[in-house]
Amino acid sequence: MQPYPHRYRATAAAEPTGPVTVSSRGLPSLESSPPPEFGGPGGVWSPETLLCAALADCFILTFRAVARAARFEWREVECRIEGVLERVAGNSQFTRYTTIARLGIPSGADPARARRLLEQAEQGCLIANSLRGTRALETEIVGVEIESTARAEAQID
Repeated sequence: MQPYPHRYRATAAAEPTGPVTVSSRGLPSLESSPPPEFGGPGGVWSPETLLCAALADCFILTFRAVARAARFEWREVECRIEGVLERVAGNSQFTRYTTIARLGIPSGADPARARRLLEQAEQGCLIANSLRGTRALETEIVGVEIESTARAEAQID
C-alpha cells in the first residue's frame, strides 16, 4: 500500500438536459441521471445508487483483506446496501445505511468467527467511516460444499 494521503479524482459533465457523464482517468465512463424518486427516468445509475454501490464494494474489499489477514477460508460473499434518504433540517441527507451481507463458508468453518470478521469489515470500511448516518449490519452465514474433484474434472472434459 502507498503511504497516505491518497488522492482520487472524478469528473462529471453534462449538457442542459440528458444524462451526466461521470469519468475518471483510465476508467470507463458512466452515465447517471436522477433516480425516479427525484423525477428521473430510472434504468441508469444515480448518485444515490452509486453511493450505495461504493459502500457495498468497499465492504467486500475490506472483508477480503480482513479474512486474508485472519487466514479465514470462505467461498463467496454478497453485500446489499439499503440507504435511507430523508429530510433533515431542510436538507436531503442519508440518515441510515443497512449492510446486508451473505457469506458462504466451507463446511467445518466457524460461523461465529465468520460473523466477527464480517463485523470487522463493516467497522473498517473507509467509505462507511466517511459518511454520516447510523449503520447496521445484518449477516447470513451459509455452508457451501466444496465441489468434488471428479465433478470438476467432468466439467472440464
